[in-house]
Amino acid sequence: MDLGTVVAERRIEAVAQDGTRFEVVVRLGTPRPDPLSSNGDWLCPHQIAGLGSEEVAGAYGVDSLQALLLSVYSVRVKLAESGVTLDWLGMPELGLTVEPALR
Repeated sequence: MDLGTVVAERRIEAVAQDGTRFEVVVRLGTPRPDPLSSNGDWLCPHQIAGLGSEEVAGAYGVDSLQALLLSVYSVRVKLAESGVTLDWLGMPELGLTVEPALR
């Protein structure tokens, strides 16, 4: 899968079990219509660089927003399962979830 135009990127500090520090980079591509869908579904590609395989994966949704949100969720799951300590500004879940207070 091709990442395409990168619309968002986050650089995350990582610490391996042996104490080695390194950078992990998350990239989200522009959501686009899924060329294999006959229902008008969308896909949003994403890539995680610095944790081994840097292949581009994608998440699918019924529209571009759902595909984007599911791609971010997929990245969160992959990072949580990475086995390394990750930090981005001390934010829980690396700042990849947002629940602003509703007024």
